[in-house]
Amino acid sequence: MIKISTEFDNNDFIPKKYTCDGENINPKIIIQDIPKKAKTLVIICDDSDAPFKTFVHWIIWNIPVKDSYIIVKEGLPKINVLPNNAKQGLNDFGKLGYYGPCPSKHNEIHHYFFKVYAINTKLELDGKITKNILEKAFKNFVVDEGKIVGLYKRT
Repeated sequence: MIKISTEFDNNDFIPKKYTCDGENINPKIIIQDIPKKAKTLVIICDDSDAPFKTFVHWIIWNIPVKDSYIIVKEGLPKINVLPNNAKQGLNDFGKLGYYGPCPSKHNEIHHYFFKVYAINTKLELDGKITKNILEKAFKNFVVDEGKIVGLYKRT
């Protein structure tokens, strides 16, 4: 299984910097034990505690795999195509890139799942890509996966 680490431990609170109450930038994500069969990575960050549906905060795909260890840098630009040719799609705010935790109710803890999928292909996706489109595109190519859960509540 892929190991993931970041600025917070699994089931620990996400630092304010990575939320709408802070700088609203993605945390650095360290991904380890990526299988040799993997060609690219997909990351999906969503909130399972949102009131009406699982709320998507970030989708990114075609992160190139060159080793069994990759670092996704903190604060990626909120654009479609990144310098390493990885791509970002639309979150449920209707924007490109990462938009952090921002629960509507104060003092209510939400769980944010940062899921990483190692896939054995590069995805040819263009246009307004959403989580549903992305998941359908990669579901048959997954060779491994991992996740880390962060918590956040607004005070």
